[in-house]
Amino acid sequence: MVQSAALVALRAALGEQVQENALLAPYTSARIGGPADVLVTARSADELARAVMTCWESGQEFHLLGAGTNLLVSDKGVRGVVILNRARGVEFVEGAEKHAWAESGAIFSNVARRAAAQGFAGLEWAATVPGTVGGAVYGNAGAFGGDVARDLMVVEMLTSAGREWWSPQRMEYGYRASILKRGEARAVILSAKFNLKYGIAAEIQAKIEQFNKRRKTTQPPGASMGSMFKNPPGEFAGRLIEAAGLKGMRIGNAEISPIHANFFLNTGDTCAADIKALIDLAQETVKEKFGVTLELEVELIGEW
Repeated sequence: MVQSAALVALRAALGEQVQENALLAPYTSARIGGPADVLVTARSADELARAVMTCWESGQEFHLLGAGTNLLVSDKGVRGVVILNRARGVEFVEGAEKHAWAESGAIFSNVARRAAAQGFAGLEWAATVPGTVGGAVYGNAGAFGGDVARDLMVVEMLTSAGREWWSPQRMEYGYRASILKRGEARAVILSAKFNLKYGIAAEIQAKIEQFNKRRKTTQPPGASMGSMFKNPPGEFAGRLIEAAGLKGMRIGNAEISPIHANFFLNTGDTCAADIKALIDLAQETVKEKFGVTLELEVELIGEW
């Protein structure tokens, strides 16, 4: 539920950017999800900080939504406030310390491509990563041998004490994990800086295209949440699901991809309950056949 005092305060702070009973499906990569009681759109890091502080000061719980990747929103939707992060400022800084600065709502792949166009190397791997900078920093996104933990310089955080700059060490990164994702700190990512180095634009772009080509041959097109499960140590979640005989399995219009079994697809008017049923089936079958517990990489939000 949304407290009336919180709603009044949010409207005072952000005006028409506050909507009630707003459907979330259009804001998710899987195009699945019910309504939020209140949806607040933040168009800059300052507005994001204002929305978050307003919620904190009024004791109002909230969820952050970036590009809507790596999450599944329930059919019943999300009670309370959802803050839609559209803070997308990006700058490239040259000199002795070359880096990219991006607000947390910026699409990470776009940042990487803009860096490449200007002859900055270092983020080629990120050009294939879906989602926002904030989501990538939050979950230590990675691909093709690179990850956030390696390339992050510093991250601008909002805490109850105000704005702070955190080092990568303070993020306590692990495989697709951080101190934030583990729920061990209360803070919101406002922006981040990433290390860059000079390169040749054509060579950087060629590397990105190589990564994109490899990505397209191994991952299915269509509406999905990205990789559903984390890879167990020494294994691949997709291989286990395929070996369990579930590749191509369907429940309603939800499908375990016949191309890559760690991708669950919305093939048309799919409900979250059907995706969740496939998740449960995969976990139960893999556990029964191989004794391996598959851990979700995707987050479930809303009422289940």
